[in-house]
Amino acid sequence: MRKQSLLIFTLILLVTMFAGGCKQAAKKPQAPTPERFKEEPTISLYNNETGQKQQIKLEKYVTGVVAAEMDPQWPVDALAAQAILARTFTMENIKSSRVKGLHGTDVSTSVEESQAYDPSRINENVRQAVAKTRGQVITYQGNYIKAWFSASNGGKTASAAEGLAYHKTPTPYIKANINDPMSVQNTLPDIKQWTATIPGYKVREAVKSVSGTDPGPLTSASIAEKGSSGRAIKIKINQTIIGGPAFRLAVGSTEVRSMFLTNVAVQNGSLVLTGKGYGHGVGMSQWGAKNMAEQGTSPQDIIKFYFKDIKINKLYD
Repeated sequence: MRKQSLLIFTLILLVTMFAGGCKQAAKKPQAPTPERFKEEPTISLYNNETGQKQQIKLEKYVTGVVAAEMDPQWPVDALAAQAILARTFTMENIKSSRVKGLHGTDVSTSVEESQAYDPSRINENVRQAVAKTRGQVITYQGNYIKAWFSASNGGKTASAAEGLAYHKTPTPYIKANINDPMSVQNTLPDIKQWTATIPGYKVREAVKSVSGTDPGPLTSASIAEKGSSGRAIKIKINQTIIGGPAFRLAVGSTEVRSMFLTNVAVQNGSLVLTGKGYGHGVGMSQWGAKNMAEQGTSPQDIIKFYFKDIKINKLYD
């Protein structure tokens, strides 16, 4: 009887151990994904020049954006990377209701409010690029990313805080301080290195508009603080210190091409800046995308070079 009881106990113990060892590992919770649409959305567009509003299919709108934001003659895969960004930017913009609060529409034709939009520049390259990436958007942990880009980062990427003085929400998906030789390869000479001469009165007006303080006649200028990629985060004009990105916008972002400055000086009452790159340097470099596409890099891999831990989702067929 004792032997029979011992045998039963042993069998129960073995079954318990086996069952315990065969438990399935707990599944990791899947990251949320954006809403998938049954069909391509129709969005509302405000024309800032005419004041008219219209309903437009999302892909048609994206086609006009890509044509305006990038040279339509560039490689299809570079334009396709731009299309993924444009579509993402559009969806994030709609979700935030930024333009809705201004004009009662989803998007507008203003580059300050939304994105550049010019359907007159559409060609076959652009059409192919948009069709090739139909419905594709970039997400991070289920949310649309801030789909930033600039013409050229001057050879090194910037964080959102450094390049744009953006601190409103975390942007861990931005690859900062990454060397990007493709961004300056075969580009224009005045992107590789440029010099801007800004009259003293214009500098004074810009500083006053940003800081509310009149710095007085221009006598001295210097970089007060640099970010980790080497860009000027703060500029000192006489005794007034202001943010570099804000100063650039106040003076003119086409005149001061970037805050990736290599020299700052005052000459004959004017501010003379020497720098490299064109734009804020955050996110995708368009010249980098062009050069990578010419070497056979896919649109998705171009995106992944500039953004990390992201997913490219398809919202609709």
